Parts: sequence; C-alpha cells; structure tokens
Amino acid sequence: MALPEILTRPLALPVMGSPLFIVSGPELVIAQCKAGVIGSFPALNARPQPLLNEWLQRIEDELGQYAAQHPEKPVAPYAVNQIVHRSNDRLDADVQSCVDFKVPIVITSLGARTEVYDAIHSYGGIVLHDVINNEFAHKAIEKGADGLIAVAAGAGGHAGTQSPFALLQEIREWFDGPLLLSGSIAHGRNVLAAQAAGADMAYIGSAFIATEEANADPRYKAMLVESGAADIVYSNLFTGVHGNYLRKSIVNAGLDPDDLPTSDPSKMNFGSGGNMKAKAWKDIWGSGQGVGVLDGVKPVAEFVERMRNEYDVARQALVGA
Repeated sequence: MALPEILTRPLALPVMGSPLFIVSGPELVIAQCKAGVIGSFPALNARPQPLLNEWLQRIEDELGQYAAQHPEKPVAPYAVNQIVHRSNDRLDADVQSCVDFKVPIVITSLGARTEVYDAIHSYGGIVLHDVINNEFAHKAIEKGADGLIAVAAGAGGHAGTQSPFALLQEIREWFDGPLLLSGSIAHGRNVLAAQAAGADMAYIGSAFIATEEANADPRYKAMLVESGAADIVYSNLFTGVHGNYLRKSIVNAGLDPDDLPTSDPSKMNFGSGGNMKAKAWKDIWGSGQGVGVLDGVKPVAEFVERMRNEYDVARQALVGA
C-alpha cells in the first residue's frame, strides 16, 4: 500500500512530534513544521473549546506565510489529536473544528470510532490511531483508520510494554499501510532504526518538551535534561491508564515512586489524578526512557537539525558497512 500523499511530502526527517498534553500549543507545532517535521497537539489543550478554532487559524496562517516566503524549505503538515473516550464530552465539537479547517492529519487515542474516521475522510484528511498491541491495531484498521502509531515500551506518557521490534513485526505481518513508532526515540540514529525495523516514521514526544517553544514548566524541562532511563516510573495511578513518568516529579509530589498503589482503570481521569493533590501532567510529569541523550533546552530548529545530522551519519555508516 502506498503512503497517503500527505505523508510523502518532503520532510527534513521522517518524524512526527507527538501531541503532548498541556505542553503542545501553536508555538511548538509551528516551530516543528517550520523545521521540517510534522507537529501535533491535543485538541483538549485549547481551552475553552472555541479556542481550538483560533489555534487552527493561527497555525494555518503562519505556516502558509512561511511556506510562501521560504519556497526552498520543506514545511511539514500538522496534526490534531482527538481523545476518543467516553469521558471526552468535547469530541463532537473538536472533530467539527477539524472538519471546518480540513486538518490534514488527525490522531485518535483511547478508542476507535467509525464516525470520527468518516468525518475526517469526508474532506480527504487521514487518521492515524495509536495502539499498544496488535489486537488494538486490528480493531483500528477494521473501523477505518488509515494508519497506526505503535506505542512501544519506553514511550512517554500513556505507553505499552511490548518491545518495538515485536510490536512492529506483528503489525507488519498483515498491515502495509502507514506505521509510526513511538518509544525512547530522541536521537537521529533511533529514527533510522525505526525505519529499519519496519516503521515509516518515528513519533517523538519527550525530547520536544525540552525545547524553548514547548509550553512546559522550566523545572520540567530541566528535569528531563537531568534524567535518564532509570529515572522513569511506569504506573497507572495518576490517570487510570499505565504511563511513564519522571521519578523526581513523583517524589516532589510527596509520593514514593517505588511503592505506588494501582488505580481503577474504569475511573480514568486524564488530568486530575483522582482525589490526589498532585495532578497528572501538571505536577506528575510524563517522560519516555530516551531522555538520557538530551544535553540542554534548545530551540526546536536546533534540535531537529542535530537529529538530521545524526540520522545522516548513521545512514552513511550503514551504506559504507
């Protein structure tokens, strides 16, 4: 199966920035797209709901102007993430905003609904659905998703536990459409490795939090730079869904990261942390295991350029081997 046209446009790197709750806003998305990688944000970050239309208009206007002024540079498309879960009472309005602005790529999470896919397909948009195992992958494609994002072990925020090699291999046994890989990717050679393992693109989140354009607490950014894989804790306590979080942020919230209780998955709450004073994402900070390579908070353009150089070096080394 050939990739949809929107995913074959020239990019600086075969990379999509993942939608980061609270952190991803117009500034980060615009910077990512200008740097030549696909930027994305969760619709729920725009609050109240009418703000979503303002964000989409700003992104469209600024990227359009930049592309016109810099015809020699690849300006990447953007994506909007929709949480397709019964707790999201904004879903219908947010999907309508995407339809009105003809958002080129929509990412769906925590549920697969045919009516959402149909709405995006009505104007020629594509839908990528994130999955943590092969069973969910089958369900998403059966309901009409165009492609998949394999969220493997080590990914930041809500993540699975399967090896990226195992997860990609099982999906590629039956699916030859668009496939992205998420999980501990923060270096250019990781992007090349994702492609070699069967993915079309890499899906990167945590590394973009440690950029100047990210809407994150400076302490969060600093903690990412200071942390490594051993500083990541996997728990479902904070939202009801298992995810990876920075150990130090859990300690700072007065909790023992080595003795966390489990949460009732039927009571998902994607931003409150239940009755705890510490709030998921606001106080308990998500992170993937790949942050050990981060060496400072940089502009998006500088980070992408660094990864592009690393990618080129790794590819040349393989060709010359």
